[in-house]
Amino acid sequence: MPQMIFVNLPVTDLDKSKAFYEAVGAANNPAFTDDTAACMVIEEGSIHVMLLTHAKWATFTGKTIPDAHTTAQVLLCVSADSRAAVDGQVDKAVGAGGKADPTPTQDFGFMYGRSFEDPDGHIWEVMWMDPTAIPAGEPAEASA
Repeated sequence: MPQMIFVNLPVTDLDKSKAFYEAVGAANNPAFTDDTAACMVIEEGSIHVMLLTHAKWATFTGKTIPDAHTTAQVLLCVSADSRAAVDGQVDKAVGAGGKADPTPTQDFGFMYGRSFEDPDGHIWEVMWMDPTAIPAGEPAEASA
């Protein structure tokens, strides 16, 4: 079985968050969804986002849930197939009620990235990279 990642995010409105993630291309997995959590599949077999109500989140940790609109602990980054796909993903997020470009756009020629914020303030970066165009001896700069 390949290794998978499950990103757990606390959300204030589960239905609104499910609709947002579906609008940006995630699919809901009803086998792991109920009235306290939703499993949103970003990439089948590898990347899943678990949207958890605050009450459900509290069953995993007693730590305070920060307001992601004013604080940040992580930046989540996913790859895209092209520059146009990066822009398309951000456009979908904005169309679904997200905020475009809460972090600076990155354009290094061989790498292009933008970001969006979900309704709860969680930041997702979307990046495209052409590894054949990376200048020799130059490290690629990325947050991922």
